[in-house]
Amino acid sequence: MTEEIAAVNAPVSAIERLQLELPELDWITDPNRIERLSQDFSWFSPVLKRRLEGKVADTVVRPRTEDEIRRLVAACAKLKLPLTIRGSGTGNYGQTTPLAGGVVLDMTGYNAMLWVRPGVARAQAGIRLAEIEKATRPGGQELRCLPSTYRSATLGGLFGGGFGGVGSINHGPLGAPGNVIGLKAMTIEPEPQVVELRGAEALRMHHLWGTNGLVLELEIALAPAQPWLETLATFTGFDAALAFADALARAPGLAKREVAFFASPVPDHLTQLAEHLPRGCHAVLSLVAEAGEEAMNELVAAHGGSVTYRRTAEDVAKSNRTLMEYTWNHTTLHALRVDKGLTYLQTSFTPGEHVRQITELAKRYEGEVLMHAEFLRTMDGLLTCSALQLVRFSTEERLAQIIREHRDYGVRINDPHTFIVEDGKAGGELPEEVVALKRRFDPLALLNPGKLRHWPVRSAP
Repeated sequence: MTEEIAAVNAPVSAIERLQLELPELDWITDPNRIERLSQDFSWFSPVLKRRLEGKVADTVVRPRTEDEIRRLVAACAKLKLPLTIRGSGTGNYGQTTPLAGGVVLDMTGYNAMLWVRPGVARAQAGIRLAEIEKATRPGGQELRCLPSTYRSATLGGLFGGGFGGVGSINHGPLGAPGNVIGLKAMTIEPEPQVVELRGAEALRMHHLWGTNGLVLELEIALAPAQPWLETLATFTGFDAALAFADALARAPGLAKREVAFFASPVPDHLTQLAEHLPRGCHAVLSLVAEAGEEAMNELVAAHGGSVTYRRTAEDVAKSNRTLMEYTWNHTTLHALRVDKGLTYLQTSFTPGEHVRQITELAKRYEGEVLMHAEFLRTMDGLLTCSALQLVRFSTEERLAQIIREHRDYGVRINDPHTFIVEDGKAGGELPEEVVALKRRFDPLALLNPGKLRHWPVRSAP
């Protein structure tokens, strides 16, 4: 009897109070699901895998309406509960892993397509990118930029944790002016405010991993849709393959959506494409407008290559299989499935110097750092490459040394082995206007604590 009375009088935790206050919300309480929804693809990094082990939310909630989100946010603010925003968890840096427990806010139930107009569309943050293209393609439009994870990745996740992807060869990274037109965001306080941000001000929430605002809707620019021809061209020599990739990327008369360079032995790790990739070859993956096929084939022949894989847009639509899912960090995923001893880097090369830099670095780290480069335009519109090199991991010390040596060589490394924003993509202290936005939208410092250098982790109540 005494034990029963004690149980009745046991103090209620902040999480239990939250769930009691909002019983109508879609709460996820199964420990296995909570653990899964507290993770992303940070296991790509052995450093992050170690540092994030055991970090899980106390609960996960999946709201469906703005009112549900508002009531959740208000209650979390009153209870001082940490709040970590999540899309589909396709990020790679532990963006959605809570360091202080609390609540993971899964936005995937908040996923309406709001409208499509010439050159622009607006949708709720939890919509999957593939669903946006389903809505825009009938009107002859497509996304300007989409990651290789587009089938599952959400619009808000791309904005909060992504950089670029397929299409960046034309339109640059997502943060380039004109790609994101505006957004609607909610403040994290007992009386949440909903605010519309436009243009440059909206981009102050970009790639901040949901640390300085809860994005509800995004308005993004679109591009005219094309029937894309998907091809693999293979070469026996590194220099010829890289020269072809660069020539194709630079060719002004050839419309393209994607050009990726895989130096040997990277193609050997793409086992699902093995019949099209001779062992030991160097390969270039591309999406070129079907009307440009003849000109592209002439470029392949001029560089001594062979087209070993060819699929029209109709073929791709019928099969629902696309080479886009072998690009960007999907390349890393496919390689890790073959060799779990690999990890990766993220390197930005100098426009006009990228071919030389790629060649020199590939030779310097031959056998240890395997070259995979994606052609894109910079924020200034200059053509260059970003590399997602595969690295044969030995020790954390050696990995840190490789990163230092790349930086000493004169190229930028966006460190993918840290969960601190300033130490990774930001590459230094955040601009004051970004910090000011953090204070404005998260005055209680509850959003994804521990991911910004000057906002440390506080334990959940």
